[in-house]
Amino acid sequence: MAWMSCTSRCFGCNVLFTYNPDLVPSIRDPKTGSKEPICQSCVDTANPRRIANGLEPIRPLPGAYEPVEVL
Repeated sequence: MAWMSCTSRCFGCNVLFTYNPDLVPSIRDPKTGSKEPICQSCVDTANPRRIANGLEPIRPLPGAYEPVEVL
């Protein structure tokens, strides 16, 4: 049994964090258009503003910040 996770800096706050690359929430970099991962703290910070602006909150999928088992 093996486990995999990614570690990189959050696009929102630049803090190093670990996540499941298939499930982590991401936002598009306005300069490049590429999808960039965001940490749970940034999701928690962004959601009240999103709701106030009539947008759906970001709902990370279960396991988004956990390692994933690989076969």
